[in-house]
Amino acid sequence: MRAKVLVALVATLAAAALGGCGVPPDPSAREITPPAGPYQAVVSSAPTAAVPGAMSEKLYLVRGDKLVAVSRQMRVQPSVNDLVRELLAGPTASERDAGLTSALAGANVISGVHLASGAALVEIGSGLQGAGRNDEVLAFAQVVCTLANRPDVNGVAFTRDGHRIGIPRADGSLTQGPLAVADYASLIEDP
Repeated sequence: MRAKVLVALVATLAAAALGGCGVPPDPSAREITPPAGPYQAVVSSAPTAAVPGAMSEKLYLVRGDKLVAVSRQMRVQPSVNDLVRELLAGPTASERDAGLTSALAGANVISGVHLASGAALVEIGSGLQGAGRNDEVLAFAQVVCTLANRPDVNGVAFTRDGHRIGIPRADGSLTQGPLAVADYASLIEDP
């Protein structure tokens, strides 16, 4: 008998707990206002997923005799080769409409690029150096300024057949050493 009374008591208490809270169910979801108090909302610290196309990279194009920085949206972090391919592709239609061009036009301009001890080594083809073009300095400046903006690049050097070659700076002096944005600062258009 005692077991039956205990079961009946537990059932009664459970029914009272479930149905006795006094809050009737809502037929649909509704917005609630949290009560005022010293408690802060709980926020997840989980990282958010990367949004495709959200990464912006800076490339340098040409307007007249100056370099102009443009932002390009990338799906993922581009490699140095990806950035050079973007440069070689030239300005987009909207960039052309804004008067931008490239001094890197033509075949066999750059045949490859890789990182070595923080320096971007750019292997040039026959179409870039010594062609007697008056925009040769701008072509080298486009590559240097674009690559040197990457956090993993601390300088840009140019090679032909694997050997470093002298490259003109903005002031006309030649160097085989790593180049930086500062070497072409006088060519960069003020924003």
